[in-house]
Amino acid sequence: MKAVMKTAPGYDNMELDSIEEPKAASGQVKIKVEYTGICGTDMHTFSGQYRNSKTPLVLGHEFSGTVVEVGENVTKVKIGDRVTSETTFETCGECEYCREKDYNLCSNRKGIGTQVNGSFAEYVVSREESVHKLPDNVSFEAASLTEPLACCVHAALEKTTIEKDDKVLVFGPGPIGLLQCQVIKAQGAFVILAGITKDAKRLELAKSLGVDVVVDIQKENLEEVVMKHTNGYGVDKLFECSGAVPALNQGLPLVRKKGTFVQVGIFAEKLNPLDQESIIQRELTYVGTRSQKPSSWPIALNLLAEGKINADKIITKVVPLEEWREGFDAVRSGDQIKVLVQS
Repeated sequence: MKAVMKTAPGYDNMELDSIEEPKAASGQVKIKVEYTGICGTDMHTFSGQYRNSKTPLVLGHEFSGTVVEVGENVTKVKIGDRVTSETTFETCGECEYCREKDYNLCSNRKGIGTQVNGSFAEYVVSREESVHKLPDNVSFEAASLTEPLACCVHAALEKTTIEKDDKVLVFGPGPIGLLQCQVIKAQGAFVILAGITKDAKRLELAKSLGVDVVVDIQKENLEEVVMKHTNGYGVDKLFECSGAVPALNQGLPLVRKKGTFVQVGIFAEKLNPLDQESIIQRELTYVGTRSQKPSSWPIALNLLAEGKINADKIITKVVPLEEWREGFDAVRSGDQIKVLVQS
């Protein structure tokens, strides 16, 4: 079958190759891939910033497709089912995190597209436990966004809670930020989204997705906007989705005392300057959130099925598998929001 491989560590070293078609072993499900989203981690892997535990490796972990083969002992899905899948392929099954189904925290976890072959291919294999059937009214295109959406669900609804009267600030109008805003709006909260001048089109899109206020922080005073809409107290919750250190430190003083700051974006460096005074003096709760876990997925799929997440507006380009490089170039250019690869 055709597959996009990371052939060696370092910059690029990626190519469309012909590899052996996988088979479904016991407890596994083979899926004919329909669409795969290009994730920021795929771009970091392309650039050599992320080092996978092994190469060659098929990348891709945000996908949808149709079940074409099931292994022995598979009982919950059948051939012909329209599905998506969690990225978890293997865990130790013994640690305290596995026992609580916090698979995202298992130290021995292996993920699809990061440690085992992923979905930039004609077929991908997942374990039955990770596979989720799609609601009838959710398209394959929209379903390919379930994984990033599940990450946003985990951040907003599992690592903290959103009340309908909350005033919430989100930094970063990328795919995650736009999905995060929609998850929060689905709970009835008031959302302010902050970006920079080059994000103008994304900020306009955010308005059409229901975001209450958008702010270009290079042209407007974000503090003034926040305080205007919060009676001078600051926001109840803040979700930092850009992974930019300046956004982190600009945001901390804008959270009301006893409020919550959720770090969703990943920083380029392990150690960064941090406005600790704002955390201490304002008695903030600073929350880390990593990926998603099994409980995040049904919630994400329900949000899609109920029409509370508009995936179609976020998907701005689709390329065939053979033209994967064009898709990666489009993401790198910054002109697109979410790019899908069609297998």
